[in-house]
Amino acid sequence: MLSNVLAVVVGIIVGGIVNTALVAIGPTVVPPPGGVDMTTAEGLQAGMALLAPRHFVFPWLAHAVGTLVGALVAARLARSHRLPLAMVVGMVFLAGGIMAAQMIPAPTWFVALDLIGAYLPMAWLGARLAGARG
Repeated sequence: MLSNVLAVVVGIIVGGIVNTALVAIGPTVVPPPGGVDMTTAEGLQAGMALLAPRHFVFPWLAHAVGTLVGALVAARLARSHRLPLAMVVGMVFLAGGIMAAQMIPAPTWFVALDLIGAYLPMAWLGARLAGARG
């Protein structure tokens, strides 16, 4: 049981690192509009109206790939219950996504796409890629 708990913790940490790295890389690939500070919640709130759909690609990728990798790691490290443990990682990331959606007023289309497509489906896919059945 302890190894399964550690698998989930390591999955969350690794997924968080991937998420953070992609969020950090995003503005270098898709620069924000002039004057928009993408590093703070206040800056995002102030500049949200200036962002085009392309500015939401890396945040979505960060959430999806971070969850995918975190779930994959958890499922690979788990001794049993691989799919449920990968889904726990997905639920933790989903909870973070819900909190972010409440703090940052993103467009409704992005919030829906993010909450529906970036967390639980990617956790399931990560578990499947790790060989989990069910």
